[in-house]
Formats: sequence, structure tokens, C-alpha cells
Amino acid sequence: MCQACFHPDPVSGKIHFCHCGSPLTLTIMRRIEADISRRQMIGGMAAVVGMFAGFGLAPREVQAQTPARPILLTNLRLFDGEALSLREGVGILIDNGRITALPAPGQGPEDAQVIDCGGCAVIPGLIDTHWHTTLASVSQIAAMTQDIGFLHLMAGQEAGATLMRGFTTVRDVGGPAFGLKAAVDRGVVTGPRIFPAGAIISQTSGHGDFRFQNSLPMMPGDPADYATRQGMSALADGVPEVLRRTREQLMKGASQIKITAGGGVASQYDPLESLQFTEEEMRAAVDAATDWGTYVCAHVYTAPGIRRCIAAGVKSIEHGQLADEDTVRLMADSDTWWSIQPFLADEDANRYTDPKAVAAQRAVAEGTANAFEWADKHRVNWAFGTDILYSGGESQGRQLAKLARFMSPLAALHRATGAAGRLLALSGARAPYDGRLGVIAEGALADLLVIDGDPEQSLDWLGNTGNLRLIMKNGRLFKNELSEDSI
Repeated sequence: MCQACFHPDPVSGKIHFCHCGSPLTLTIMRRIEADISRRQMIGGMAAVVGMFAGFGLAPREVQAQTPARPILLTNLRLFDGEALSLREGVGILIDNGRITALPAPGQGPEDAQVIDCGGCAVIPGLIDTHWHTTLASVSQIAAMTQDIGFLHLMAGQEAGATLMRGFTTVRDVGGPAFGLKAAVDRGVVTGPRIFPAGAIISQTSGHGDFRFQNSLPMMPGDPADYATRQGMSALADGVPEVLRRTREQLMKGASQIKITAGGGVASQYDPLESLQFTEEEMRAAVDAATDWGTYVCAHVYTAPGIRRCIAAGVKSIEHGQLADEDTVRLMADSDTWWSIQPFLADEDANRYTDPKAVAAQRAVAEGTANAFEWADKHRVNWAFGTDILYSGGESQGRQLAKLARFMSPLAALHRATGAAGRLLALSGARAPYDGRLGVIAEGALADLLVIDGDPEQSLDWLGNTGNLRLIMKNGRLFKNELSEDSI
């Protein structure tokens, strides 16, 4: 209590107390403080949105997260994400962020906002199951040396571009994406839904060890390297450390865990064919993830590495283009998912000058065709991903279109919609969004696209974002070039 709270009467000598500590006064003070805090919060939010707007990151519209009345899409051809055909004679009713019905023509609530699709095809929002939100649009040197604030701002800008390419959901498999996910979910930044893995968990010398050789040996008292401090990777050797690093990512909010189980094409130190993590170490990550109701995915290319992953309980193989057919058959038998990228050593591929990297890239490109063939032959569960790194995501849609070289256009589209949604569902209770993704069905989350193109004949329309006439995520319109009317 301060001295002003009590004082003696100069005549009587009695002590008089003020009422600043009374319940009534405290209640009034709490109301005043709450009002001040609310005003500060509103001002702070305006400042944050203004800052992001200066960088091109503000939401593309200022409105409620869901419209005040239902939306009814009519006059359309429907690809629902599962059946490899288009349906006619149905509409799509969206209310409160979900698809509530597929009504027949002329049916629907009287207060609906009607959008005439003009006979265009409507498909689920696209899903990229192998994306690096923080690392897609900056160079590798920038990623490892620049201020982390710059990297996050660049990632926010790329997130908006990702959504406008029609990818309404990404599974982030390595990098500090938690903050961006929170900003997107709160509507501060425009972007796709993000299923974050957090830091890539790697052994020393593994594919996620981004240190330079001049930093070796690492001693017990040494500070963590930049990539570790910023949440890009986490080095772990031995079962206790793997458990610790896995649990840290779960604590941050990981929807799945990413480990490196083999080398990479562009790896500076670890050979492509190297095996990384012992089976016991992998199983530690799997056990920790399973205890939280989710799963582990693993970067790996070769058959021996894939087999070790399967033995340890890894549920999703990332890449895997150097698998042999027996290993692919084992993946099918063990119900292991496969996230395949169209690595074709073409105009969209990374450029290498190191002869070793060039040879590895060529081998992976040759294996890509086998991967698609064997995955179909043995009925492996697989989904589309890009793994775009350090170059910007402009080719994301073109990468999906390349799948049509190996299968029908609708079969390819299924791998970035319905199949991809089933892979995301492996996160179980750790999935950050409550509802089905990748499908247009009653009860599913309302992520969908209206396209100017025929997905039964070709996916070439993916190369031009101008062919996306409408983009909806969570029932909210982020792009609409179609006519609207009242029912």
C-alpha cells in the first residue's frame, strides 16, 4: 500500500484510509485497464497490418472470415477430388467455412449468394505435400545468413503467391513455419493452410546438418549454429537426443515430424546413398510422434534407406526415386505413404556444376518415371509434392501439370487433392484444421477452385494463374471473376 493510502488527521490524530484498495475501486480500475489494453491492441494490430501491407502481405480483403450468408455455386462441372470423372447437374453450397450440400439445380436456400460458374470445372483446392514455406523464395546463402525477420517477410509474401496459384494447403516438411501459420490462420497474412513439421531432425553430418566444416568439432559448451537457433534444423545423435528434438517440435505445434534418413542431390557433405540414423534412432522419433497421435516422414532416396524407415515405423517416404521394385512392393504391403516429386532434370530443375551432383540429379530423374509406374502397379498410397527450394514457387503449378505425362490428367489431379488430403489426415488429432481437405463433399472444408480449362483433357491450365477464375479457402473468396446474383 502506498503512503497516500493512509494519513493521520491533523486535529484528532486518527488514521484515515482511502478507498483505492476497496473491491469497488479495484473493479473500476480493471475496467479502465481493459479498455486501455483493448485500444492498444487495436492500434497495435492496425500497425502490424500496415507494416505487412507495405510489404505486400496484408489480407487481400477486409471482411469477416466467413460471409454473412451461404454461397451457392451453380452451372458447373464438378471434380470432387476422388472419382476420376466430372459430374454435372449439381451445385455446391458453402456455409460457415464448410461445404454443406451438393444440391440439384434450382435448389438451395433463398438467402444464398449465388455465383454462376459459367459451365467451368470446379475442383478442390490444391495441396502440396512437400513444401518448405520459409525456404522456397530465398537463396540458400540468404537462408543461412540473413536476418530471420527478412526470411519470414519473404516467406509471407510467397505464402500469398502460393494461395493465388491455387494451392490452398501445404504440408511444410522443414523450417520455422509456426509463426507464419499463426499469422495466416489469424488473417494477418494471406496464404494457404500450413501443416508444419518444424525443424528438420538430422544426425550429425546428415542432410539437415547445415554447418560448415570450419565449425567442427562441436564441443559440449558451443552455442547452436544459425540453422538450429532459427528452427530450420535440429541435430540429434543417439536415442535420447532424437527423443528430445522430436518432443521439442511437438511442443511447438508440429503436425508431423520430419527426419533425414539419407543424403541429398545437392548435399555438400553427405553422399546421396548414405544411410542416416540407426533404426533405433528412427524408432525413437516414431515412438515420440506416435505418443502424440501423429507420424514421422523421412527424406530418403535409396532402397536400403527406405527399408530401414519402414522397419522403424516411418509412415511417409519423401522422394524415394531410387527405390527398386521390391521396395515399392514393401511400401504397399506396409501401408507406407509416398510423397513423390516430379524431379525430371528439366527446365524447372536446380542447376548444378559439381559433376557428382549432376550425376545424382540424372539418376533421380531416371528413377522418377519408375516411381510413378511402380506406385501405380503396386497400388502404393502416394501424393504430389514439389520440394521447391531457394528459387521461388512460380513453377509449382507446372510441376503438378507434369504428372499428366505419366497418367491421366484427372488421376494426376487426384494426387494433389483427394489422395493428398488422406496423407494429411495421418496427423490425427495433431492436424491443425478440423475437417476433410482435398475433396468437395458434404462436411468438407470449403477450399475450392473454379478453373478455365478442361481437367479431363489436360493440366496445362495450371501454368497460368489467370486460368483460376475463383479461389476459395475456408469459405472465403480470395479471387472471384465470376458473376454473382441472388437466388
